[in-house]
Amino acid sequence: MSAHPQKKEEIQEGAMRMDFVDKVVVVTGAGRGLGRAHAIEFAKRGAKVVVNDPGGAVDGTGSGNTAQSVVNEIRKMGGEAVADTASVAEFKAAKSIIDSAVSNYGTVDILVNNAGILRDKTFANMTMHNFQAVLDVHLMGTIYTTKAAWPIMSEKGWGRVVLTSDESGIFGNFGQSNYATAKMGMIGLMNVLKLEGVRKGIKVNCLAPGATTRMTENLNDPARAPGEPSLVSPAVLYLCSESAPNGIILQAQRGQFAIAQVCVNDGIDLGGEVTYEDLLEHVDEILDDGSLHPVPPRVPQKP
Repeated sequence: MSAHPQKKEEIQEGAMRMDFVDKVVVVTGAGRGLGRAHAIEFAKRGAKVVVNDPGGAVDGTGSGNTAQSVVNEIRKMGGEAVADTASVAEFKAAKSIIDSAVSNYGTVDILVNNAGILRDKTFANMTMHNFQAVLDVHLMGTIYTTKAAWPIMSEKGWGRVVLTSDESGIFGNFGQSNYATAKMGMIGLMNVLKLEGVRKGIKVNCLAPGATTRMTENLNDPARAPGEPSLVSPAVLYLCSESAPNGIILQAQRGQFAIAQVCVNDGIDLGGEVTYEDLLEHVDEILDDGSLHPVPPRVPQKP
């Protein structure tokens, strides 16, 4: 026995710090805001980080050197990182982000899908071009990078994937039909990947963040009061840790954390010959939300 046994708290703290040492982490949209905060927090804990960001404007146009600026910050504090400026909106470019992780660090352990753009309009005034552009970055971009990382994580039997959803997708927000559609799509994607990845050691979760960033500074919604991006990052690290859950929606804002769940009520059984008139007689029972409970998880099935 050691003459100086470690206290339980010290052992737990040391184990927590080791979660990310030498892990290879890809964070998309990491040139500013939430992504930058996530990248820095991973790097502080010994991770090797691929900082991805084309450096464009909020609507996705233009380019810049924001990724390299974050890499410089990380290196200045003694961390390890490389910059990547590819767009996630096209599969070949998105795959190149994962290829960058492999070429620089040999693998990818953690993927944080954070990249996004905004092109807000009411649905009546929304062009299909702007609807598609938002889906391409948020939803398809997440699918592309995850698709590229999936076989690498599967082969090693370990991986963590975070999909960034949002309250706009879960609850709706005026003028954001394109954004909300993409963000709700994340939850459907997670619900399948959590089942398909579990036997491969891959855990997939959704983050629903709230923070002051370029994308939120013009939102006039008192219910979504802003907070520092760094206050969201602890949730991301937890979702990527050794003890990460699988298949949850974790809300994080201003140091406040909660989970969101899909729920069903007990409902009623009207039999096999129900008519429209029968249903109308029981609408109040069908819509009763007094018996809501979470949807039970599905057991993963082999294809």
